[in-house]
Amino acid sequence: MSDQKSTPTPIEPPPSYETTAATCPNSAVVKPPIPRAPLPLGLPFLASIRGRRIILASASPRRRQLLAQIGLTNLSVIPSTVPEAFPKSLSPFEYVLQTATQKAMTVYSAQIDSPEGEPALVIAADTVVVSPGGQILEKPRSEAEHIAMLKGLRDSISHKVYTAVVVMAPLASARDPGYALESTVEETAVKFGRDVSDELILAYVKTREGADKAGGYGIQGIGAILVDKIDGSFDNVVGLPLRPMLALVEKVLRDDEDLVDEFAEAEEE
Repeated sequence: MSDQKSTPTPIEPPPSYETTAATCPNSAVVKPPIPRAPLPLGLPFLASIRGRRIILASASPRRRQLLAQIGLTNLSVIPSTVPEAFPKSLSPFEYVLQTATQKAMTVYSAQIDSPEGEPALVIAADTVVVSPGGQILEKPRSEAEHIAMLKGLRDSISHKVYTAVVVMAPLASARDPGYALESTVEETAVKFGRDVSDELILAYVKTREGADKAGGYGIQGIGAILVDKIDGSFDNVVGLPLRPMLALVEKVLRDDEDLVDEFAEAEEE
């Protein structure tokens, strides 16, 4: 038999020289590269309004963050001051649509003759959480109500989140009513985990994250720990479905171009 000992096979590959040099105490500190922000979406209709006055008729920081993701960062945030007094007896679909339309119309009417210039675009939205029984859930008014609300959502099969989006743009033509308006209502089903304990619900309520949110939770934050799955758009639950909103923006801008073309053709006849 040979007296030589076999060399054990290494479990992991040896570190590279670059890694060794970077971790050597005598080497220069290697700073990680600063991540570069993505370029704005290269859509022609977005490019046509970039740099112009765009109003978000909502004070929601979450909606502003979502718009920033698609490159709409230079926004005027002007929430509507008109009370949302539509009856809860309306269907959730009609309730959010009427509320979002009121927000858009109120802000547009107030800003159309503004010294800052008429807006190129007004974006408004309204979101509601609806229990399985069809009840529109408001923001919780107390800690006890907040706990009961989340327990009810957990113990149900699923609940619905509706967001209405309304987009308005002034028309260059003289066509009545002087603006283009398009709207949509999106629906997402949300299911809480059945294993979400009372202790977890209480701990979440104590964070106060959901105290200012209809339905009592924020899916984009710590509230995600309550959610098992969704059927539909995630950003709809956050408060602004981006892809449907982009389709509305394109349509109101195209409506204006079409009307200008029609007006020009009529002038030539």
